[in-house]
Amino acid sequence: METFAPQTEEEAADLTRGALTGETTFEIVGGATKRGWGRPGQAHSQMTSLGLAGIESYEPGELVLTAKAGTLMAEITEALAAQHQQLAFEPPNLAALYGDGDGDTLGGVIACNLSGPRRIQAGAARDHVLGFTAIGGRGEIFQSGGRVVKNVTGFDMSKMMAGSFGTLGMLTLVTVRALPAPEKTRTVLILGLNEAAAAEAMAMALGSPHDVSAAAHLPGDIAGRSGAEYVGASGAPVTAIRIEGPGPSAQARCLALRNLLAPFGEIEELHGTNSRILWTEIGSVGALLKDPERCIWRLSVPPVSGALVVSNIRMHIDCEAYFDWGGGLIWLSCAATAQDQADRIRAAIAAPGGHATLMRAPDRMRLDIPVFQPLDPVAEALSARLKTNFDPTGMFNPGRMYQGV
Repeated sequence: METFAPQTEEEAADLTRGALTGETTFEIVGGATKRGWGRPGQAHSQMTSLGLAGIESYEPGELVLTAKAGTLMAEITEALAAQHQQLAFEPPNLAALYGDGDGDTLGGVIACNLSGPRRIQAGAARDHVLGFTAIGGRGEIFQSGGRVVKNVTGFDMSKMMAGSFGTLGMLTLVTVRALPAPEKTRTVLILGLNEAAAAEAMAMALGSPHDVSAAAHLPGDIAGRSGAEYVGASGAPVTAIRIEGPGPSAQARCLALRNLLAPFGEIEELHGTNSRILWTEIGSVGALLKDPERCIWRLSVPPVSGALVVSNIRMHIDCEAYFDWGGGLIWLSCAATAQDQADRIRAAIAAPGGHATLMRAPDRMRLDIPVFQPLDPVAEALSARLKTNFDPTGMFNPGRMYQGV
């Protein structure tokens, strides 16, 4: 496959316009770290945003950063950390899950709407995009939003581009909101809970006034793979509740949370370094679900239903799973040879409501079954219309999300 790496926005637009007459299609990638997410590529050529890299402006006092879409997340994280700031949606690095690529880029994170454990408190990636510039399927350069939220009038296209996986256009420039990084991080651990009890404990913590920023549950086998103190050596399931903020506040809220959760069982506590290790592992997935030959599913369900959903799946499929987002996000691993696994998994989430995404599987499997949750007729028609309006010839990432789109 021929690869194009435009160095300017205008060059990317010229490549797009030039491809219109020859009916060429492009696989749009950034660092190519998430090519295994979605249906296998069906494009003739590849266009990468890595040539469109660099932080264009960063105003720490205004909490606003603008960078070209091909800018590596490592560069952005370093720049923010130097000013004691962060991206609050905590984008995870999925390199361990897919095992390839040149590093996550800002454009790739936004295109996949990739959010980490702090999603339950801070919102999704799309909620932190203030504006963007992109190349449409006619070769036109268009933009939406700006440096401040009040610049967004009418339809906020940032919400549409985030999670479109490059099927509507190629992002070239993104403006995001930064927030101060917490002074202290503490994680309360409850040891030995089953999944139903863990769901109850997480619900209690999230419903408390203690401003919890993340809540997850790891069964014993999965907890044993962690490199965080008390977690890997616990020999038991671990339910983790994170507190962040100024030092005295974090300490007081952590103590109050420990007292609140004490009736559930044995309590331990992680401080800064070990907390960061644990939540990085939870967000990146591959550190905890290590077998590269197994399929990985990402299930989004009502938090109170998570334990029952996994129990129903285990009745039919040999799998292992852990819970993030207070039980609302389930990472599930099962053998690639499991028969009817898509039907079984989607049947399990049908009653409580939710959606299931096949995050990693062999190419043949990702072609044979819907990778993303099948759309109802109204949503399917709307998606097709959006694709036609933004990319009338189907040039960008054809079939990446749904067959024929």
